[in-house]
Amino acid sequence: MARDLETALLRSFVTAVRAGSISRAATALGHTQPALSQQLRKLESVVGRPLLYRSPSGVSPTRAGEELLPYAERILSLSAQALTETGRALTGHCVVGLLEDLAESQLSQALADLARLHPGATLEVLSISSAAMREAYDAGRVQLVLDAVPDVPGPPRWTVRRPLVWAIGQGVDVAADPLPVVLFSNPCSWRTSVLETLERADRRWRVAFESNSLIGVLAAVRAGLGVAALMPANLEPVMACHDADALPTLPDVELGLARHPRTEGNPLIDAVETALRRMV
Repeated sequence: MARDLETALLRSFVTAVRAGSISRAATALGHTQPALSQQLRKLESVVGRPLLYRSPSGVSPTRAGEELLPYAERILSLSAQALTETGRALTGHCVVGLLEDLAESQLSQALADLARLHPGATLEVLSISSAAMREAYDAGRVQLVLDAVPDVPGPPRWTVRRPLVWAIGQGVDVAADPLPVVLFSNPCSWRTSVLETLERADRRWRVAFESNSLIGVLAAVRAGLGVAALMPANLEPVMACHDADALPTLPDVELGLARHPRTEGNPLIDAVETALRRMV
C-alpha cells in the first residue's frame, strides 16, 4: 500500500520544530497537547523513523526530522499557494529583502515556487546589509523586507518570535571554560543577547571566530572552532546539541515584515506577503 504524507501531519511537525515545544505548537494550532503528540507519532509511523528528540526543555529534530523538514515546508507552501492562486494570474515585479539566515532557508524556495505558478511575475530576493536595505526600501526598489525587528526599515506590519538553537562544532567540549563561541560580527541583532545569556548563566566565554556571513559562521562550526547560535532551519544535523542542560537556553528572535506603503492593493505583493507569513 502506498504511503501518503498528510498535510495536517506535516503541519503539526513543522509547527513543533519551529516552536521548539509541543505545548507551544499545540497552542499555535489550537490542538490539545495529547492530540498533537498523537499526530506526530502517526507521522513518525508513516516515515518509519523518529523525527523529534523530546526532552523536558522542548523538542528538536532528529537527523530524519532535519531531512524531512524542507520537504514538509515546501509541500505546505505549495498546497497553500495552489489553493489561493489557482485561476488567478499575477504579473509584475517584486523585490523581497531577507535576513541572510532566512534567505538560506526554504523561504527562497517558496518564493521560487510562487514564481513558477505565475510566469508573468518576476520575483527577486536580496540579502544585503541593513543600511543598504533601508536605502533600497526608502527608494522603493525593495517592496517587502523580512528581518529582525531592530533592522526592519519601516513599521512592521506583523511580527513573529522564533527560537535560536545551539550549533556545536565537532569535537567541541561544551563544558570548556571559557566556552569557545562563534559569533556573527557586529552589527548583529542577537549577538548581544546570546552573550548576555551566557553571562547570566555564569558561563565564561571567548570569541573563537566571527564572521559577517552565515556561510562563515557555519564553516567555523564545521571546522570545530566552537559553538554558535543559529536559527533552526540553518542547523545541520551533526551540529545539534542533544543535551538540553549542556548550554543555557537561548532567547527567541523577533522577526518583522515591512511593506512599502506604495504597494498597497498590489495583488502580486499581496501574494508574496501571504507566502512569507505562511512559511514563517
